[in-house]
Amino acid sequence: MGRRIATVIGGSGFLGRHIVKRLADQGYTIRVAVRDVESAMCLKPNGNPGQIIPIACNIRNADMVERVVEGAHVVFNLVGLLSQWGKQSFGAVHIEGAENVARACAKFNIANLIHVSALGANIDGAAEYARTKAVGEKSVLEAFPNATILRPSVVFGPEDGFFNLFAGLMRITPALPVIGAPLLPDVKFENGELDINLYGEGGSKLQPVYVGDVAQAAVNAIDNDDAKGKIFELGGPEVMTFMGVMKRILKHTERKRLLAPVSFPFAKILGGILGFLPNPLLTRDQVVMLETDNVVSEGALTLKDLGVEPTGADVILPTYLSRFKELKNQPLHVEKRV
Repeated sequence: MGRRIATVIGGSGFLGRHIVKRLADQGYTIRVAVRDVESAMCLKPNGNPGQIIPIACNIRNADMVERVVEGAHVVFNLVGLLSQWGKQSFGAVHIEGAENVARACAKFNIANLIHVSALGANIDGAAEYARTKAVGEKSVLEAFPNATILRPSVVFGPEDGFFNLFAGLMRITPALPVIGAPLLPDVKFENGELDINLYGEGGSKLQPVYVGDVAQAAVNAIDNDDAKGKIFELGGPEVMTFMGVMKRILKHTERKRLLAPVSFPFAKILGGILGFLPNPLLTRDQVVMLETDNVVSEGALTLKDLGVEPTGADVILPTYLSRFKELKNQPLHVEKRV
């Protein structure tokens, strides 16, 4: 039997790089299908010469998708958007693009299709991101019923765009936001003392999951008959409030910052303004997503069902947030020589 081929669509991204490395270690020939081939060149050292092949592909182009899928044993669709810009809309990528991949896999009788969606995907959701992710899942399963759907929560790791984002923001601002705090503080008099709660229950709830665990779960789904046609919700071992996330960042960077309560109405206004930027820090749609807790559903299939024990955030965060620690003045040591 010759070396098997894996096609990783969106393989140059944060999660894709971890999946490509694991596939290379297992001996696959890997087609890394991306819009910008240059962005995938850095992956080639993860394999032997000729093992990792970057290929130009726009997921919105059905012909290009068919070319990168044909002959593969497994196809991963990792393409997704956090914000829309121009032709790169949620509908075009999450629905039409996902359909293109699933139909191509069906056309060429691909053995495995692993589609990465998002925790919180909901056809009836208030956020467009959540709705299009859910419609995309439905379209994939209709075209390719044996597809495995993975729904990760916020994914963290050395190159993430979440913990790194707020840790970087902390360098230039005196405060970190607690999104989902109440609009008005809760004021109480207890035992003759004034008690003011600015944060409510701590804001939105998240269940951050380590990128290495998601990548391993995706690879473990290959040729796993029990995973075919099923949806898995991938979260870490701990549910955190937004305030808890900010405190975790401060803990591992050994910095002190104020925690600023940000209510959903104010966050929507801010997201609406920032959303006009090409790569916004926050959009109104993201705020709407945060109004629903981003945690694994009770009774859902999880990482453990794919043979992965979830890794705690405190194990990984110190390995890369340490670079955000404040440099402290230390006396210059001069060695005396005789």
